[in-house]
Amino acid sequence: MNKNILGVIDATTYLDPLKELTEQRVLAALPFGGRYRLIDFVLSSMVNSGITSVGVFPKYHYRSLMDHLESGKNWDLNRKRDGLFFFPAPNLDIPFQHIGSFQCFSYHLDYFRRSSQDYAVVSNCYTILNIDFCEILDKHIENGCDITQVVHKGKPLEVYLLKRELLIDLIVQRDITGYQCLYDALEDPHIPYQVCNYEYEDYCVMIDSIQSYYETNLELLNPFNWKKLFKESQPIFTKVKDEPPTKYTRNSLVKNSMVANGCIINGHVENSIISRAVKIGKGSVVKNCVIMQKSNIGENCVLESVILDKDVRIEDGVELRGTADHPIVIKKGTVQGVLMG
Repeated sequence: MNKNILGVIDATTYLDPLKELTEQRVLAALPFGGRYRLIDFVLSSMVNSGITSVGVFPKYHYRSLMDHLESGKNWDLNRKRDGLFFFPAPNLDIPFQHIGSFQCFSYHLDYFRRSSQDYAVVSNCYTILNIDFCEILDKHIENGCDITQVVHKGKPLEVYLLKRELLIDLIVQRDITGYQCLYDALEDPHIPYQVCNYEYEDYCVMIDSIQSYYETNLELLNPFNWKKLFKESQPIFTKVKDEPPTKYTRNSLVKNSMVANGCIINGHVENSIISRAVKIGKGSVVKNCVIMQKSNIGENCVLESVILDKDVRIEDGVELRGTADHPIVIKKGTVQGVLMG
């Protein structure tokens, strides 16, 4: 177990291209892959790397994130020492443009000062990956780096590793240096620190648009991608839901799809991600879709290239046809009827 790394997850980010799915929830809590939330991937990576103290820094609409994380039990973070910590930003008017806002961290400076870990990993909440931070730490020390940023094919993933004391110094001296976040520091060509890149070569995607969200969900239907992300030695943990097995009626037909527990499938499902407790009525056809929890699709409906958020009701006979490049998004809790289009 590696006790030298402190985990810091920046969940303050708001991405306008995803606003249809994040108007009522923080980005970190966005459902993904039928049973996960976006934060599960970096959080599980930290836990699998032996990190036992993780601070989560949200900014807005974080009730669903708190409900999902709870005490951290599902990630083995409900501990007497260290564990999972939740630090909401007290000032909602502060514009946090990049990952690792030093002003946001400054409100909780005692957390960083009281932590015993030598190093800190600072990450965003919306990169889908399964990474070993111990390997990054080894390279960081071997190469004599002050700050290591993780990149994929040369593109920064907004994941950084540095000494905890250096992070504290950057937070405290932000008004002197002009660095308001880690991004600012790395963009300065005259930065007085040794900056290194760690090339992550395995499967990863940054969910920063409706298109990337839709495509990445459906990519999980490819066994090659699934095995790259969900490794036996590095499981992805999430909140456990006690749901009965899914019921498939005689009228159902399911092809190349992922269906979570608690569903009732009475129609045709193909190449789709179906979350828990979804109902699909008789005669309905669902193709190339992402259907979130507790949505109800009536009878004789046709849905193609559609994202249904949680608790959506599609009335009988509705047809919704998007495209792979422009999937239709139906917002959380809404009702879609025939006359509504």
